[in-house]
Amino acid sequence: MTDRKNVLVIGYGEMGHAMERLLSARHRLQFWDIRPVAGHESIELETAVAAADFILYCVPVTPLGELAARVRPHLSPGSISLSVAKGLDEQGRPAPAILADVYAGTHHFGVLYGPMIAEEIIRGRPAFAQVGCSSPDIFARIDDLYTGSGLVLEYSADTPGIAWSSLLKNVYAMLFGVTDELSMGDNVRGYLAVAALREMADIVGLMGGQRGSVLQLAGMGDLVTTATSASSHHHEIGRRLASGALDGVSGEGTHTLAMVEAFQLFDSSAFPLFTLMQNIVRHPQDAQARIETYLESL
Repeated sequence: MTDRKNVLVIGYGEMGHAMERLLSARHRLQFWDIRPVAGHESIELETAVAAADFILYCVPVTPLGELAARVRPHLSPGSISLSVAKGLDEQGRPAPAILADVYAGTHHFGVLYGPMIAEEIIRGRPAFAQVGCSSPDIFARIDDLYTGSGLVLEYSADTPGIAWSSLLKNVYAMLFGVTDELSMGDNVRGYLAVAALREMADIVGLMGGQRGSVLQLAGMGDLVTTATSASSHHHEIGRRLASGALDGVSGEGTHTLAMVEAFQLFDSSAFPLFTLMQNIVRHPQDAQARIETYLESL
């Protein structure tokens, strides 16, 4: 049986609740959030960090660097930090780059990316993720943490590739939501799946990852989930953009678009679907006309 570990969950939103569902039966969990955590004892972050075998960052990518910097001086030797954040921070960095910069080789970390919608995990349904690590030697410990939990893990040696695959799929998932809201049909959805994966592979290669990672859980697996699930926040953003209901259209996908543009991380004009989604976010009232113009150009 897996040894019981001390696990600190930072962030008690949907993914924090999901981690509670996965791990509470076999490990000792504590929870910290910027707000009081209902139903759990109040803890002092630095003290909890020092006692933890695993730190689970269940927060968006934007506050990750600040939290990691606060946590780092108190980490116990041998502890492992894990993040599920899919996006780019205010410096244009994905989660593994943030943790590499902050930890600077002093502590191990990993990232989990794949089809793992929090609502389904909370309902006890299976979930799947690839794990990229600061060292391949720590994967066995991460895998052991989740043994029997319902979250199936597999190792990836391409941490940049799975990070970029996971954050790009949020951009393209919004486009599926747009076309579904506009009732453009299953044939368009099928075309988008192929065209989106091609663009994702090209961008991942530009950003230092392996193109083939796009065809794995963090890429195609998560794209299918996020682009088709009724529980998908980014699919819903696309629907809202197309319908003109513009309240609540922010998310890691829209932030990714903004950061790519702000830091000129790659030439987005080389990627027609990516550019199409940029233009729809800027001018949602023109969504249908822009998609029709794109399709006519094929």
